[in-house]
Amino acid sequence: MSELTELSYALDTFYFLICGVLVMWMAAGFAMLEAGLVRAKNTAEILTKNVALFAIACTMYLLVGYYLMYSSPEGGILPNLGVLLGSENGIDAVLAGGDDAPYYAMRADYFFQVVFVATAMSIVSGAVAERMKLWAFLAFAVVMTGLIYPVSGYWTWGGGWLSAAGFSDYAGSGIVHMAGAAAALAGVLVLGPRKGKYGKDGSIYAIPGANLPLATLGTFILWMGWFGFNGGSELKVSDVASANNMAQVLVNTNAAAAGGVIAALVVAKLWFRKADLTMTLNGALAGLVAITADPLSPSALSAALIGAVGGAIVVAAIVALDKLKIDDPVGAISVHGVVGIWGLLAVPLNNGDATFGAQLLGIVGIFAWVFLASLVVWGILKAIMGIRVSEEEEYEGVDLVECGQEAYPEFSGSGK
Repeated sequence: MSELTELSYALDTFYFLICGVLVMWMAAGFAMLEAGLVRAKNTAEILTKNVALFAIACTMYLLVGYYLMYSSPEGGILPNLGVLLGSENGIDAVLAGGDDAPYYAMRADYFFQVVFVATAMSIVSGAVAERMKLWAFLAFAVVMTGLIYPVSGYWTWGGGWLSAAGFSDYAGSGIVHMAGAAAALAGVLVLGPRKGKYGKDGSIYAIPGANLPLATLGTFILWMGWFGFNGGSELKVSDVASANNMAQVLVNTNAAAAGGVIAALVVAKLWFRKADLTMTLNGALAGLVAITADPLSPSALSAALIGAVGGAIVVAAIVALDKLKIDDPVGAISVHGVVGIWGLLAVPLNNGDATFGAQLLGIVGIFAWVFLASLVVWGILKAIMGIRVSEEEEYEGVDLVECGQEAYPEFSGSGK
């Protein structure tokens, strides 16, 4: 029996790590998506942001974030303070059996959780693209990944007050995606829109991205990585029930993404008379965000419908935010925020243990904390170092201003 227990422990640890690797691959998806949806003159800078934010997230979550999120008594509001990861599970604890026995390595849990933190921060980078100072963004990333995200993460997955209240979020429609969107919204409001995006008469001017093939590649990478995002959140695969659950989660995740694509494509065609590619790509991501709150309970058909509603919502949300002059170059706030809320509200439709009251409490609690805390941090950064490049630098492009290089020099005339 001890050998069987050790084998099960090894299998679940390996599964957890591989799912974490898939989620890490989503960092490449965000980088490609954002690089495709910004203008050529801002591409190198957005790529730099994505690489750097991942490194910052991994470091800050290692130093303080993981401890804040998972080392406190259950049911509280304030987490315990501490640093680093603590000791690894010993073989005696694993073989002891019982409900409290660990069944995967704690380092595997850290690795899986840290790539979620990076995902939340990646959402912010696209929304503030093309006009924010690089170092101001990276300074915010330190606070977001080391403090803001771990606190609301403790309230939910760490066993804090929202978890005790019955809030349900299987893989993070609210905990990860809505939180990232709330931080992004605060940044966009402090930052203001890009120059030339909105006319004085209220007109809205499209600013097309430079590379739609890259944006499409990024979407497919994210779609693939999401199988680890949702599949890994089952937390176990070494018994029949868990293996069946993981299979259902992956089927539902895929069905929701497909539903989101179809709905967004149809809505865009009916609304704009064109098959808008960017709306279709965001429809796929919206379907994925929508199902993330509960990819296990629905049937595959129900998952497709949940994703389809998300795909329709995201088109309307992108248009609505533009009318409100909230400039989000990649649609991140709509995809991850507005549709994240829909995903959380959809949970009780299929999960009898969830309630609309608890879901609303979680939505308000997470959004209020992340938005207000982010607003304070953005305000401090604006006062201390400034967060926006000058109008001349914005016109020239942040690639040269912040990075001293261009992503496509042969097309600008500076290359040979």
